[in-house]
Amino acid sequence: MGEENARQRTDRRRLIGQVGEDLAANYVEKLGWQILERNWRTRNGELDLIAADGDTLVIVEVKTRASRTYTDPLAAVTPQKLRRMRLLARQWLAQQDRFWEVVRFDVISILLDIQDPEDLEQATWWHHVGITE
Repeated sequence: MGEENARQRTDRRRLIGQVGEDLAANYVEKLGWQILERNWRTRNGELDLIAADGDTLVIVEVKTRASRTYTDPLAAVTPQKLRRMRLLARQWLAQQDRFWEVVRFDVISILLDIQDPEDLEQATWWHHVGITE
């Protein structure tokens, strides 16, 4: 019974994360941004979305919750998380042929319905532009 509950929690967490990332990707595409990478991974971590907003490279962290604990999941982006995002961005940039003069870090935080995370009509989200701390 314990293993089953743990698997259900893991599956729910994965579903919530996927719904949030899909919602964020659709949102930035509607803004006219070009998504360059989704879920770019190294041994040091993962960048959720890497996108081009014109000549600006935007590293987007997507934080999704389906809980009453958070009013805005932005609180989950700690200074340590932001440092890791910067490290990963440097690693990604080192692999690119193009030079990006402006690199920005954004957070899209998404709050889904606790009962039905896939009900996007109930979703609320915030786009935090230019996170520095």
